[in-house]
Amino acid sequence: MTDTAVRVTRHWGPVWEGYFADPFVLRLADGGYVAYGTHPGSDGDRVFEALVSDDLVGWESAGAVLERVPDQLGDDYWAPEVAEVDGAYWMYYSVGRGIEGHHLRVARADASTGPFRDLGVDLTPDELFAIDAHPFRDADGRWYLFFARDVLDHERPGTHLAVAPLDAGMASLAGPVVPVLAPNADWQLYERDRLIHGRRFDWHTLEGPAVVERDGRYWLTYSGGAWTGPGYAVGVATAEHPLGPWSHVDQPALLRSGGDLRGPGHNSLTVAPDGTDIIAFHSWDADETARRLHLGSLRIEDTEKERAS
Repeated sequence: MTDTAVRVTRHWGPVWEGYFADPFVLRLADGGYVAYGTHPGSDGDRVFEALVSDDLVGWESAGAVLERVPDQLGDDYWAPEVAEVDGAYWMYYSVGRGIEGHHLRVARADASTGPFRDLGVDLTPDELFAIDAHPFRDADGRWYLFFARDVLDHERPGTHLAVAPLDAGMASLAGPVVPVLAPNADWQLYERDRLIHGRRFDWHTLEGPAVVERDGRYWLTYSGGAWTGPGYAVGVATAEHPLGPWSHVDQPALLRSGGDLRGPGHNSLTVAPDGTDIIAFHSWDADETARRLHLGSLRIEDTEKERAS
């Protein structure tokens, strides 16, 4: 583990009263923000609601933005994230049925609020199960796709994190999939004796990766445990390159249940108009019937670098 500190110094929310899980907040190149989220009740010809904001304070709905894919691919759409590249917008998401058959796909649009149209590409055909795609652009302009995938042959079997380089065309992987992070703690247990993939496991889960680079070091936030309950929380890892090796940060959970937060998790990272790092995440409402969008100020303290200087 790495000795450093990443903290949420202030949190506010919910900032949107509707159901808005797995929030990804995109800071647009020409100013403003668009948030994309999962909604289990999506119907009609489009899924994934988008919210727009000038300042991360006031939000308005732009409606559902992704056109549905053929029914045989599934009807459960999860965790959209979007990359803006040269005036075009690329959405990465998973589709399946329940917890079966999820794979990562990519859609394109000419505007940040769509309509996004699927490009007919399964990005993860060799995975048992793949969700929570996160496109990350490095300082040198190279793009990487982080995601969560199921790994059975491990001392903590379950959903682990991985990464692969993205092709310059943004619609295919340009290199092999590399393991990023495996569960390392009991708080990341999803369920004991879980029946999945035809076998029983004490199943651990890491999901929802998000990455930023600060002063030459890379920081990854992820969610661990069962999204359905109060044990869901956010942890941190760090590396010196997007392809790793990545190490868990030795600190308490970045976000966990307490106060008005119930099972906070599946976050994304963006930057406020004043340059402050911002974490966006969902948390259950008081009745535990809906996950809602929250925001927080994020502070990254690289104590290893401070000691070396």
